[in-house]
Amino acid sequence: MNLRRRDFLRTTALAGAGAGATLSSSVWGASPGSVLGANGDIRVAVVGFNSRGKDHIAGFQRIKGVRLVALCDVDKNVLDAEVKRQADTGNQVAGYTDVRKLLENKDVDVISTATPNHWHALIGIWSCQAGKDVYVEKPVSHNVHEGRMLVTAARKHHRIVQTGTQCRSNPGLQEAVAWIQKGGLGKIQQVNGLCYKPRQSIGKVSAPTPIPSGIDYDLWCGPTPNTPLMREKLHYDWHWVFDTGNGDLGNQGIHQMDIGRWILGEHALSPMVVSVGGRLGYVDDGNTPNTQIIYHAYHHAPLIFEVRGLPKAKEFQQPKAWGGNMDDFHGAKVGVVVLCENGRMVIPSYDSAIAYDKDGKEVKRFQGSADHYANFIDAVRARDHRKLNADILEGHLSSALCHTGNISHRLGERLPAAAIRERIHDDRGMEDAFDRMGAHLKANEIDLGKTPLTLGAVLRMSPREEHFTNNKAANQLLSEPGRKGFEIPKQV
Repeated sequence: MNLRRRDFLRTTALAGAGAGATLSSSVWGASPGSVLGANGDIRVAVVGFNSRGKDHIAGFQRIKGVRLVALCDVDKNVLDAEVKRQADTGNQVAGYTDVRKLLENKDVDVISTATPNHWHALIGIWSCQAGKDVYVEKPVSHNVHEGRMLVTAARKHHRIVQTGTQCRSNPGLQEAVAWIQKGGLGKIQQVNGLCYKPRQSIGKVSAPTPIPSGIDYDLWCGPTPNTPLMREKLHYDWHWVFDTGNGDLGNQGIHQMDIGRWILGEHALSPMVVSVGGRLGYVDDGNTPNTQIIYHAYHHAPLIFEVRGLPKAKEFQQPKAWGGNMDDFHGAKVGVVVLCENGRMVIPSYDSAIAYDKDGKEVKRFQGSADHYANFIDAVRARDHRKLNADILEGHLSSALCHTGNISHRLGERLPAAAIRERIHDDRGMEDAFDRMGAHLKANEIDLGKTPLTLGAVLRMSPREEHFTNNKAANQLLSEPGRKGFEIPKQV
């Protein structure tokens, strides 16, 4: 494809950034365009690929006119293995352990990152400042403030930044959302997002766990404090610790939270949020809820989100049977249910939806998937963020809905179930979700008298200004200080 020079302006040469340097707009001085490789290829670097990042590598390598030219991972064993695998296929790629050194490479157009959550926004901001376009995994941030700063950086530096909420690219859901918004089932009364996904205990240690060989742990920690590892595994289980993860609400649930907000047509945070939940069924080194209800009180209809990590009943809490049978709500386990005046829509997957009338008779079915990575590349070539199906602003808002729900939980108090029910009984949707949660916990033989649930703080927010109006402690949790050398820049 022939690209006009003015569409892809040459980036300003990057000033040298040492291993300990703090990146800022003054360091990078990025210009609005991007340099392309030979024959107009888009040159991609993937950062963090021990898990989800493997799909990034495969996804971009499927697209004609895109070349994987660099890889970055703090685990040298993971890095070396993938660099070798690429070489064995005839693709020579540069390898980095420090993303800051990668960003000095002027032969990279796109940064695609699937690191742990606490790195997402900082890598995204640094990449924008360095003149790179960005594909960033969900959630796009670890807290509300840094997500908004990533949006600001994308706009200021004219970068194309896509969120990894691939549901937005699937025609099946695009058609379903458009149909229900046009009144296909009448007025929308309530949207329930669901993350019923089995999660076993991560275990409990009594002394720090040695860091696996080959890992630069200081870089792994990045913005978070470099403290001893107090869990059995470094990888993946970071999801269940608030310092680095956001629980299943921000891990899996961000997809369904995003679909729910999309359906409601809301383009700002909710004016009120409250959480009910806890980490129940085991005692381990995790501190994020494995059982939770989040209530977002949007004006036209509430968005209610449910997380369940325990299986359907106690009998399934066996190592080989764990999660062999999960609860569902109207047939969906990890999905979305839209309750309307004339029926309901069930979205049980990333690319399908089924509409039912009041009698439960199927009215319409939607199906179809597409390539989210390709949508991103199309927008990069067009230099137009409006072509993105999941622009960074959408990713920020949906990620922030998860963060504000978790803030409510973290500022809550443990109360008897009866006392919680009394406080929420004015809202039928929340009361129904709470009663179903209670039945689920009872089936798992959870004694709420001994391990009570936490009723989160009721937080009221100025949606456009993205700060709470009734709780100073909650406002402090909207951002994090960041470790020296890894702070979110004050000016992006």
